[in-house]
Amino acid sequence: MAEILRLLQTDVWSDAVSAATGPLGVDGISVVAGRTAGDAEILWSSGGIADGFEDLQRMLGEGPGPDSLASGTTVRVHDLARARHDRWPALLMEASDLAVQAVFCFPLRLGAITLGVLTLLRQVPGPLTSTQGDDANALAAALTKRIMDLGFPLLQTSEEPDLPHHHAVLHQATGMVSVQLAVPLAEAMLRLRAHAYSNSLNLTDTARDIVSRRLRLAPEPHPTSDVDDADED
Repeated sequence: MAEILRLLQTDVWSDAVSAATGPLGVDGISVVAGRTAGDAEILWSSGGIADGFEDLQRMLGEGPGPDSLASGTTVRVHDLARARHDRWPALLMEASDLAVQAVFCFPLRLGAITLGVLTLLRQVPGPLTSTQGDDANALAAALTKRIMDLGFPLLQTSEEPDLPHHHAVLHQATGMVSVQLAVPLAEAMLRLRAHAYSNSLNLTDTARDIVSRRLRLAPEPHPTSDVDDADED
């Protein structure tokens, strides 16, 4: 998994995600980005059951993935056959044709902001091991940074003009956020972009507000425990 996380920072990042099926002990992986289930887009999928399951969730508008995206929490379903029938009635009725038995959804989260979901699928029921759960959380964190670094169109709030002043104010704001929040410059830039994205703001205008002291980003809240949506007894 350490090698996979390293490869995520290179041009073969999608190959690295595919290779994660082995150490995570799953049969399919997908990565979705978006603010809500309605505008979520599949950024990458291992194909097969992963494509089928994501298509089903998008068509029906329900499932563990949309729930994880909406709540910003992990949703683990160890055995779909034992899940509450009123939770995702249409999905549970159709998912049996895909041979999906277990689903694990990890939010791609930056502080309180959820950018997307990492979904792991298994064709046999059963929970992830504690090591696999830790690896999945590490993979979700690395994918969050990768998505922000790649600047997918879905996450961009506006066109950024190629002007010297634009770059100057952005660098100045990044430095100020770095000092105020006591975080590295790279993380400060991510926090800037995440704030602009979550509030549908122009990135340059957000930077100007910080430089002029009209805006001060709040420290990242303490993490809360993820919701473990175990199978129903």
